[in-house]
Amino acid sequence: MTHSQNDHAPAVFEDDDGLRRFATVWARVVYQATQTSMTRHEFEEFLHPLATRLNDALHAQPFSALPGYEVGETLVAGHCTSPEALPQILGVLDSYLVLYGGGPGDLDIDEARSRCARLQHTVAAGFSRSLRERTRSEQESLSRAALAAQTAVEEALHASETRFRTVFKDATIGISIADMDGRIRDANGALARMFGRSEDEMRRRNVNELVHPDDAPEVWRLHRELVRGERDHYRVEKPYHRPDGTVLWTNLTVSLLRDAEGEPRYQLSLMEDITERRLLHLRLRYEATHDELTGLPNRTLFAERLERVLGSSEEERRFGLCYLDIDGFKAVNDSLGHAVGDQLLVSVAERLQSCTPGPDHLVARIGGDEFVVLISDPSGREEVTELARQALAALATPISVDGRELSVRASIGIVEGRAGDLDPAEVLRSADITMYRAKDAGGNRYEFADPDSDARAIDRHSLTNHLPAALERDEFFLEYQPLIRMSDGRVDGAEALVRWEHPVHGRLGPDRFIPLAEHTGLIVPLGRWVLEQAVAQACGWRDRAGAGDQPLRVNVNLSPRQLHHPDLVPDTIAVLESAGVPPSSLCLEVTESALIGADEDELKPLRQLAELGVEIALDDFGTGYSNLANLRRLPATTLKLDRSFTQGLQRHPADPVDVTFVEGIVSLAHALGLAVTVEGVETEHQAQRLRELGCDTAQGWFYARPVAADDFVRGWTASA
Repeated sequence: MTHSQNDHAPAVFEDDDGLRRFATVWARVVYQATQTSMTRHEFEEFLHPLATRLNDALHAQPFSALPGYEVGETLVAGHCTSPEALPQILGVLDSYLVLYGGGPGDLDIDEARSRCARLQHTVAAGFSRSLRERTRSEQESLSRAALAAQTAVEEALHASETRFRTVFKDATIGISIADMDGRIRDANGALARMFGRSEDEMRRRNVNELVHPDDAPEVWRLHRELVRGERDHYRVEKPYHRPDGTVLWTNLTVSLLRDAEGEPRYQLSLMEDITERRLLHLRLRYEATHDELTGLPNRTLFAERLERVLGSSEEERRFGLCYLDIDGFKAVNDSLGHAVGDQLLVSVAERLQSCTPGPDHLVARIGGDEFVVLISDPSGREEVTELARQALAALATPISVDGRELSVRASIGIVEGRAGDLDPAEVLRSADITMYRAKDAGGNRYEFADPDSDARAIDRHSLTNHLPAALERDEFFLEYQPLIRMSDGRVDGAEALVRWEHPVHGRLGPDRFIPLAEHTGLIVPLGRWVLEQAVAQACGWRDRAGAGDQPLRVNVNLSPRQLHHPDLVPDTIAVLESAGVPPSSLCLEVTESALIGADEDELKPLRQLAELGVEIALDDFGTGYSNLANLRRLPATTLKLDRSFTQGLQRHPADPVDVTFVEGIVSLAHALGLAVTVEGVETEHQAQRLRELGCDTAQGWFYARPVAADDFVRGWTASA
């Protein structure tokens, strides 16, 4: 299901006007935070091709955020390197790119903003990466200068000290020198400002005291190795405490300074303040991994966590997954509006979170009205089952939205097992299949994943995907089962039955693929193909018939979707005319259930065909709940009595209830001028009893099984 937030559509500008205006706004906001020597007009001209590049990426199909990296790197190359520059750059992109941009086709506003957010992320990444490389180059240059100055102390101490002091004092990055015990001997002004202290205060600190709870495990290991002289430098990302309680995040490079004999003497530390950049990264990361509406983790974060849980190296680690879909959510959106639907989703998210207080539970929204709960290492299957029960119970209480009390039902698919048995795609597929099994069972319930059920669902999906190609590759074929006149035992016609010769599964009966074709709409082209083949075969039989023989009629099944297709009548007429056979050579079989409650407009195509001479048979009669009086208004010429009502006639003596039913239907049909055909005749006694009851034609294994056209002709000739 989908949801919407109310947003205003962006304005659309012709040609390059919008991007020119965007570049003007961008230059006005960012120019003061740059260190460029360009004039503001030159800077605007510098930004215009970057705006064009971003706009092209925003509207590209398929979409890729990679151009943002190049734009971020180009901005750094253009000296947009002030600490205030990046937030201002991204702020303009966020506010104006979608507004002033334009491109081929219409982008949905939510999609445009989602793409814009991803472009901001890559611009920030490219900017940060380029700035980091620039800073690293400066750091290495400074490090080399510092090392050169230290080495030159013995040769020209005064000149070396002067050069080093110049670099040390004027550098824009923090620099400190500490002895091998960690006592800071000197610190420059940039470092003192980073820490919010004076230079004197910094000189009273010890490097070994600057520990932070968020230090990466390897930070102090690398430091110990450097102090022991086992390495000459290392580079890490490290946080520090500030006096005001805030955290300073830095890119820290530490180098070992040795004396003339190669003995370790000092630690030289170079620090770049990356606090704002890190906060921006965390904000962008949060927005990229959390659902905007509910605040829950989204599909991206859920997929990362699922992959981590399933990829665990712990042999006995288990997992549990509840895949939840709200029953009938589309009806809420359609009837009450998307705003109400959104509020309902927020309430559902809150109730699901209330069921999962543990740190080992992750609740995520991965689609419109689809939620998942991932349990890391549950105690057993019962824990996952209990969670599903609690979720259904939490949703059982009606949710109040805008004064309305909305009842919420949900279907849950549960997958539970050992972490290493399935990969993430298999887990999600199994959970999805299981959830739909719960929905098909009536909803408001949970079901556990079952490999056999999964295999059947996958098999159905595979057949559905192969159906269109199967028709193109001529994998379908027809068999014919004769219709026998009960008065004299002669062949009166044949029912055309479609089969599928699947390249993998072999021969498939219609029960395996007709429902799938009906569901996907492929039944229309498949039905026309069957009609063309069957009518062409009827034409061939007509040519082979003797002068005194009655031409055989061919029966073709018509599905409910075909019955309501607007081209049914013209297609049927075109097929008959192309084959050159009279309409009376064709009988269309329509199931009784397809005509229950049909109005005159729905019956009109059948009436038109009947008026042309095409016979209409009411198939599977007796299985529906139609009013018998309605038979008078249906354009049918034949009733086909379902086999379930004649099985009792196979016994001797025959079931009196079945005898009475068949006798009544035959009498009613004949009174209405309808012929009666009986399906499923399997014994001689059954055939004899049906003949006595007045049935007109019959088909079944007692007479013949469905066979290929050539075999049918041989059997027909033999019986004649």
